[in-house]
Amino acid sequence: MHRQRVIIRALGVATAVALAATACGPQKDESKGSASSAPSSPAAGATPEASPSTDNKPGEASPSASPSASASPSASPSVKQIMANGDDSDQVRELQARLKQLKLMSVAPTGFYGTKTTAAVKSFQSKNGLNPTGSVDEATWKKIQSVTKKPTADELDPPTTNEVDAPDPRCMTGRVMCISKESRTLAWMIDGKVVSTMDVRFGSENTPTREGEFKVEWKAKDWTSTIYHTPMPYSMFFSRGQAVHYSADFAARGYAGASHGCVNVRDKGKLSALFDQVQVGDKVVVYW
Repeated sequence: MHRQRVIIRALGVATAVALAATACGPQKDESKGSASSAPSSPAAGATPEASPSTDNKPGEASPSASPSASASPSASPSVKQIMANGDDSDQVRELQARLKQLKLMSVAPTGFYGTKTTAAVKSFQSKNGLNPTGSVDEATWKKIQSVTKKPTADELDPPTTNEVDAPDPRCMTGRVMCISKESRTLAWMIDGKVVSTMDVRFGSENTPTREGEFKVEWKAKDWTSTIYHTPMPYSMFFSRGQAVHYSADFAARGYAGASHGCVNVRDKGKLSALFDQVQVGDKVVVYW
């Protein structure tokens, strides 16, 4: 029995190492600073992005778990025309661009259906005699399309900087890189005041950026990923190989790509200035 427990424990360690290898940077010794990573684990990647094949709304049971699921409007043949909180798609991006035309949204389209999109849809529904659910059914989508024009490429992917999201409460004290997945922005804050902001990009569904509260564990002005062998200038590592760093790919392709889990920044000048200000031990908060 003792030998079996030793084998099982060894397999567990090997599995943990394999999971950590999905990070976009080097796998540094975790004997230091591991406590700051504790609030986040590979399970933290189970964001709404992690299950795009389902159309369940937040808090709604899966079809297999609830026999009444067939009563949901999403069971209709037009399921792709139904959007709700937690969805992430090009159709959501188009919805957001149309809502921005109606001045119901001020942030740039991100493709993620979060609290701001929900509020904008609810406002539109209330003003147009529709059931104000905050989610988009076929009637709501047709009405939005009828009063807006097809978004241009610049409307879908604005070249300008994204508007910063409301800071997470954990960002209101101390020195912190406050990173919103919904608005795709990083705000450098000191004692609750925004010092600088910049656009960011996150990991894909298979290599998600971890959410939670962390600390800057170490920095490297010139670094190349030991896993993917790609340059990572101005790296500030905060969670088991995941870091805030400059990405030439993000600068060139924008949101058409994704990272391997890191927080990509496309404005090299802004990040260079931020790198000089951020200190090891400063807080990092990644949130929706």
